[in-house]
Amino acid sequence: MATDHQTASTTTMLRVMNERAVFGEIFRLGPVSRPELAQATGLSKPTISVALANLGRAGLVREVGLRAGPAGRSAVLYEARPEAGWVLAVDIGRSFVRLVLANLAGTIVTRIDDPSGSRNPTDLLAQLTGLADRLTAQVGITRADVTLTVFGTPGIHDKETGSLHLAPNLPGWDLPGAVDRFSVVSPSPYLVENDTDLAAVGEATHGLGLGVAHFAYMSIGTGTGMGIVIDGKLYRGARGCAGEISYLPIGEGDPLQDDPAATRRGMFETVASADGIVAAAQRLGWTKATSAKEVFDAARAGDPIAQRAVEVEVNHVAHALAAVTAVLDLELIVLGGGVGVQGGDLLIGPIQDRLRHLVALQPPRIEVSSLGADAVLDGAVAVGVTAARDLVLDRTVAANA
Repeated sequence: MATDHQTASTTTMLRVMNERAVFGEIFRLGPVSRPELAQATGLSKPTISVALANLGRAGLVREVGLRAGPAGRSAVLYEARPEAGWVLAVDIGRSFVRLVLANLAGTIVTRIDDPSGSRNPTDLLAQLTGLADRLTAQVGITRADVTLTVFGTPGIHDKETGSLHLAPNLPGWDLPGAVDRFSVVSPSPYLVENDTDLAAVGEATHGLGLGVAHFAYMSIGTGTGMGIVIDGKLYRGARGCAGEISYLPIGEGDPLQDDPAATRRGMFETVASADGIVAAAQRLGWTKATSAKEVFDAARAGDPIAQRAVEVEVNHVAHALAAVTAVLDLELIVLGGGVGVQGGDLLIGPIQDRLRHLVALQPPRIEVSSLGADAVLDGAVAVGVTAARDLVLDRTVAANA
């Protein structure tokens, strides 16, 4: 026979499940009536009424008007209160740090982009804290009022040691406990995610990957990386390192593969990143080349050395994608990062042509990211909003326990 404690626990669990289902459908459907919620969730109308009452008392849901129905009847409409929770999304790039504040509806309310200061952990944390204070003050809250913060960083977050692996552009963050210092910026719960993985989530949620079950976001800029989506879900691998294409081997012949940095950064990243493009142009005779953008602009203008440097890049990327195609059989490759976005018009056609010769498989289509530099932030908001909605519900349950 069930004890009173077991009965109470079961009742509480059912109530939480019902409220979670109703809360989720309100976000999905927008202003919605009780009958519509009953149809969407499969719950009875009385159960819907109880859930709405509890969510309303917790400040998570509100009435927003009436919808005229048949025979003159009107249905009360409900919506989630977007300001019931806040998500702070942080993109820690090499040149810029970008922060946005979004509400529970996923709407970005305010944003700050700031040139990256020192990459020393102490200095970077101080910069992020100051920017977060400015951002939250703009909507009349404090950092402590943020429901969840999502940090997008290079490398892999080792949760056992609290360090970032494979992030050479962030010196000092590979030390044990370094990642735990993000609590200085976020007094509330926070997540640390690989930036390229977040970009893939952003593309899946708002960009070219929407509705595509198998695709990858390939970032080429100051570094290289890949976020992989399989069966509509982000694929992380056994240790969270899936997509670290910077360590793909390349064919023999590129002088940069003997550079000592190739072991630390990875062979593919050494030759295919922005620095690799500049080095290729310099090696071919354009000794004053200073940036990948400069090389791309010159190639468009017909400069033969710049065009040959672009051909070198095409060859490296095509070989990398040939390996990825043979293993993963993807529908789509979304090209992002500074190099991918700036040079996409010069790269995509030749890469597709090379792929047809490198693999006897149907190659994926390749497109430049529609989200540009915002892909990481869009993904961070998407991940953060989903988790933040659960957090505000959990807090409501705890308060009513």
